[in-house]
Formats: sequence, C-alpha cells, structure tokens
Amino acid sequence: MNDELLTLLRSVDTPTVCNAIEVAQGRRGFNAFTRGTMISSAPDDPAIVGYAITAKIQAVKPPTETPDVIRARRMAYYKAMAEGGKPSVAVVEDTDFPHAIGAFWGEVNTTIHKGFGLSGTLTNGVMRDLGDMADDYLVIAGSIGPSHGFVHVTELGTPVTVFGLTVQQGDLIHADRHGAVVIPPEVVDQLADAIQKMQDTEHLVLGPAREPGFDFEKFEAAWAAFERART
Repeated sequence: MNDELLTLLRSVDTPTVCNAIEVAQGRRGFNAFTRGTMISSAPDDPAIVGYAITAKIQAVKPPTETPDVIRARRMAYYKAMAEGGKPSVAVVEDTDFPHAIGAFWGEVNTTIHKGFGLSGTLTNGVMRDLGDMADDYLVIAGSIGPSHGFVHVTELGTPVTVFGLTVQQGDLIHADRHGAVVIPPEVVDQLADAIQKMQDTEHLVLGPAREPGFDFEKFEAAWAAFERART
C-alpha cells in the first residue's frame, strides 16, 4: 500500500470502503465486516488504517499462570506492537466478551501505542479515560467501563474475532465509528479507482436530490442512471 492510497483510505469512512470493495470485486456479497454497534473514542476522527497486529486478553478472573510468565507475555505483546510493520492497527480480542470488564484501553495504553507508531485500536473489549486518551489515536471498542479488572495478555499473533469479524495477523484493516472491515489483498490496487467510481455513481442521485425542484420525475431519471452505473 503506497502513501497516496493510505492518505485516501484515511480520508473516507468505512462504509465507503465496504462499498468500494464490492465495486472492485464486481459483485455484491462482501462480508468481512463487523456486526453490531461499536463505540468510537473520537467519532469525528479520521478512520484508522493499517495492518493488524493481533492479540487476546482476559480480565474477569485472575491469571492462573505465574507472574513471570504473565509479565513476559505482556512484554512480548508490547515488543510486537512496537516492532510490527507500519502502518499497523492493534486488533485485540477480549475473550471475556460479551461480559468484558477490563478496560485495557485508556490514557496509558493509547499513549504507549501511539508512541509506538500504531494507527489505532480495534477491540471488542473495554475502554476508559475518555477525556485523557492520546490525541489522534482512535479506539473502536465494544464498551466503556471504569475498571481494568485482572487484565492480562493470553495470546499473540493468532487469529482473533471482533464483533463477528475474524482478523488474521497482517490483515489490512479499515475502521471508524461504523465498525471495521478487512480489505482483501486482491483488491488493494483497485481501491482508489473503485472509490472514485462509487462516489461518481452515488452523485448521479445525490446531485439531483440536492438541487431545487427535485421531484419524483427527476428522482426516477436519476435512479435509472444510478442503477445502470452501480454494482
């Protein structure tokens, strides 16, 4: 992914990318997206885009492994986040979901991950410190809560599932307040053209609908043109 495409992807929302993937594929039915309502730490911030660095956490119960094992895995987690290829996104599954209570994402961890150069976080887990989280570091999470519980890292680099979306280490993620998608590698080189085509197609309806005197007759004509052009 070149810098020009990265800039473009950060400038559009996730529904646009979801639609553009179908345009690039030439068919309906793309389904590598989250299900349900997620929460954005900063709804007006640009989308997060990057390659997934995956992990799993738990927090409801204390860990059963020894403290040195838990600490070593936590340090391995931070090392992976710091040294993973950029742009990158932390994709962290809380395996306590849907009863997650451990707010792993707050002032400390967003500041650390931003310092490591990550683009943001996608998680089904909990976030907190909403007024003190790192600026320009977006977290798309499952819930908000006050406590970190017994939060600890249980796995690194394995497939994770966040709101119905399975993510592999290295998958290309696009996420914002609407949720997230995994961008198929075979469409990456076509995405810029697909986004432009999709926006041009939508304008066939949006343009007339925003003009004075728009009525059903003009809608019918616009919609016919839209249907001829869309996927």
